[in-house]
Amino acid sequence: MSYKIAVASSDGKQIDESFGSAESFLIYEVADGTYRILEKRIFQQESGKGKELPAEEYAASGSCGAERNCNHPIDCGNGTEGGCGGAGGSSAKVEVVSDCRCVVCRKIGFHIQKQLERKAISAFDVSVPVDEALAKIAYYFERMDNHVSLRGQNSR
Repeated sequence: MSYKIAVASSDGKQIDESFGSAESFLIYEVADGTYRILEKRIFQQESGKGKELPAEEYAASGSCGAERNCNHPIDCGNGTEGGCGGAGGSSAKVEVVSDCRCVVCRKIGFHIQKQLERKAISAFDVSVPVDEALAKIAYYFERMDNHVSLRGQNSR
């Protein structure tokens, strides 16, 4: 059984963007403990919808490289009113990743975590290389899906 993971990364190498400030998400498919990039989904603030960019096109483009348009002093990823999108605008961003099993980003606000939980999407806020995060999350879900205890095992 395969599933998707959404990753907030500006360069595809390091998880370095918060959920609120991410203008795009890299979507990976995980199957049998291995993962591969499927596409890049770009969040369009004006319409509140995501645009899919196939993996080949994303790879050819290098990385997102988009300029930040946020001039607000409050952190965009905190999920409170007043940030770039706030609680209302960010819920549209949750829809962009609604078919994913989990979201991985540098920072994620409480309100967004709750919105993801309502859709049965796990949220991980970490600041590590993408490959390291994907390997650990794939290992975690493999153990959980097969009802294997994580206790007493050497962690990866």
